[in-house]
Amino acid sequence: MTAAGTTLVIGATGTTGSRTTARLVAAGHRVRAASRRGTPLPGAEPVRFDWFEPATFDGALAGADRVYVVPPVGEPDPAPVVLPFLRRARAAGVRRAVLLSSSAVPEGGPAVGVVHRALPGLFDEWAVLRPSWFMQNFTGRHPHARSIREDGVILTATGGGRIGFVDADDIAAVAVHALTDDRVPDGDLVLTGPETLDHDEVAAVVTEVTGRPVVHRRLSHDELRDRLAAWVPVEFAALLAGMDRAIEGGAEDRTTDTVRRLTGRPPRSFRLVVEREWGRAR
Repeated sequence: MTAAGTTLVIGATGTTGSRTTARLVAAGHRVRAASRRGTPLPGAEPVRFDWFEPATFDGALAGADRVYVVPPVGEPDPAPVVLPFLRRARAAGVRRAVLLSSSAVPEGGPAVGVVHRALPGLFDEWAVLRPSWFMQNFTGRHPHARSIREDGVILTATGGGRIGFVDADDIAAVAVHALTDDRVPDGDLVLTGPETLDHDEVAAVVTEVTGRPVVHRRLSHDELRDRLAAWVPVEFAALLAGMDRAIEGGAEDRTTDTVRRLTGRPPRSFRLVVEREWGRAR
């Protein structure tokens, strides 16, 4: 591990940002924790940051030499917002950038794929984390978790498609390595858990662990798009629904060795994460 500098974590209160911040602090690194409200986090320096307020960029970047970049959530075309920030980061002395993307979005693809394509031209040291779907989608604040709690149902348009769901803690562990290792890992890192599951199997595991019945209800592509549009812009809802369609066709039926290769331990299983974060319902 390299001991130099300060890491700016964008989205430090989010699912991967909070975990990355905690791991960096625990390892003794200096961290600036950026969020819209500048929320204090243990051991980190809080700083206010808003993607849509460029006036917050310079203050957040002051003194940082590396940055963990979580693009604005729900933004279907983040490049016009993110790329000016990254150019400013490079000018301010940031030498390493680690971008959170998605296994479903290749370099040059839609949404954050445009940022991915631009990253090598902006930084000599860079990596793109492309995790599969988060296991925490079923235990946290995601609509899946909410529908499980409220209705005992998971709603998708994935059919019987399988996914290598990944633990957000494993994503954070890889992020810390990408940010702090003496040599940045291979630029394009696809992260998965140890196995692939379809949503019927996910529902069965949640049922067994929590003790309450949960089922997977299969929606059409249009039904899912309309449901998601209640929470995110319609363009982004259409993009997400299209990803479910791709999953149905087998696009996410894969596992990788990235977590084990970079952290030295196997990725955690879905059952273990559900047991850890929910446990048996009382």
